[in-house]
Amino acid sequence: MANGQWYPPEWPDRIRALAAGTLTPVTPKRAATVMLLKDTGSGPAVHMLRRRASMAFAGGAYAYPGGGVDPRDDDHHVRWAGPTRAWWADRLGVDETAAQAIVCAAVRETYEEAGVLLAGPAADAVVGDTTGADWETDRAALVARDLSFAEFLDRRGLVLRSDLLGAWTRWITPEFEARRYDTWFFVAALPEGQRTRNASTEADRTVWIAPREAAAGYDKGELLMMPPTIATLRQLTAYGTAAGALDAAPGRDLTPVLATARLVDGELVLSWPGHDEFTKHIPTGGATA
Repeated sequence: MANGQWYPPEWPDRIRALAAGTLTPVTPKRAATVMLLKDTGSGPAVHMLRRRASMAFAGGAYAYPGGGVDPRDDDHHVRWAGPTRAWWADRLGVDETAAQAIVCAAVRETYEEAGVLLAGPAADAVVGDTTGADWETDRAALVARDLSFAEFLDRRGLVLRSDLLGAWTRWITPEFEARRYDTWFFVAALPEGQRTRNASTEADRTVWIAPREAAAGYDKGELLMMPPTIATLRQLTAYGTAAGALDAAPGRDLTPVLATARLVDGELVLSWPGHDEFTKHIPTGGATA
């Protein structure tokens, strides 16, 4: 491949089946992912993890901490600070229950996969070091779903700091994919006193990397990524500080990006609206270009 775009070998056949009406699209699951930023002497760096090659979905690809909504993230008793659930519902284009679940998923998954917790004992405070054994016990219980995020916050007397997140973009997995997610991407700054670590069983490597450097690695074919990952990296290169990216988030368009596949002159054309670089032309014989 000319770059590092992740492209599953089964896509052409699934696209043809969708076009022929023999494939019923899977309903996408709600998910959230967080582009965690920290300032360096040469601009902001973003925290990325590399998915294990053995993973069924996007194995070997670089991504951000994130994952699906836990049904318990809809719990109305989540301790909350920052913009109201109504504000988030309007921003995310969903109802208030779903808005809470999506924001909770963003905060919970960042803690589960990177050990970073966007919560504090009060609306104007954030926890410090979260690497102790007692923190790890709770984090492992969250991962195992033995503990809900609401219960975790209650146990520790913490409130979710929704004001530390900025909604950035929204991508929906193409209709022809076997695993589909409706994913909201957020930006956040690494809280003072906290540090990231590879806490995910799904990743074999984590890095802090400048968005421009990561994008260059993708362009050279050295770093494998899915379209939303490289698209958001390119967008982040415009900002000189983490605060600058967070300040820009409220003005970002959250219209969902959904790939389309159509038959043109005997070949299937796969495209993502607004992102021409990802367009694929798939001859009916099966090869890709």
